[in-house]
Amino acid sequence: MNDTDVSKQIQQMVRFIRQEAEEKANEISVSAEEEFNIEKLQLVEAEKKKIRQEYERKEKQVEVRRKIEYSMQLNASRIKVLQAQDDLVNSMKEAAGKELLNVSHGHHEYKKLLKELIVQSLLRLKEPAVLLRCRKDDLHLVEPVLHSAKHEYSEKAAVHSPEIIVDTHVYLPPPPSHNHDHGLFCSGGVVLASRDGKIVFENTLDARLDVVFRKKLPEIRKLLFSQVVA
Repeated sequence: MNDTDVSKQIQQMVRFIRQEAEEKANEISVSAEEEFNIEKLQLVEAEKKKIRQEYERKEKQVEVRRKIEYSMQLNASRIKVLQAQDDLVNSMKEAAGKELLNVSHGHHEYKKLLKELIVQSLLRLKEPAVLLRCRKDDLHLVEPVLHSAKHEYSEKAAVHSPEIIVDTHVYLPPPPSHNHDHGLFCSGGVVLASRDGKIVFENTLDARLDVVFRKKLPEIRKLLFSQVVA
């Protein structure tokens, strides 16, 4: 083999090696491109997942805040409704209390009522001797009915006529006036107590109004607010 043949063979081997190298380089390049695209896709998907999770987390936070705000607003609205209902009921009671003042204006009817209140109080206490308190303005109406009240009680209870001592030192508060709107007041009636003061029966018009109002409050609310959606 001469030098020319050797040179040709060497050139063929070089071309072959170069072609192999180029093909290998191309394969590496394609493989690297594929791996890069796969990794890039994985990174993109991972970031998308993070973004979705973050969005879902914030969306849940917004929903929770919305529910909390709605609940707070709903509770505030309910409180306002309940307050308005209470204000209306209280205004009704105040109006009824003002009407009580008219009861003592008709002396004849009020005198009969005082007697009935005394008899009822005696029946509740069932004491042989009691202390009676009334408003100072009512003293002249109470004293004349004591005898008939004791007699009626003794007949109903089948006992001896009790002793009634009228307290002329301590009186029930006077009726409300413009000068004493916030002070103690009494719209009328009586308070009876046992001699030792251990048993007290408050039978004033104001106390009776309180009792009636407490008993009738469910009915009053039902009549006034039955159409109100809770």
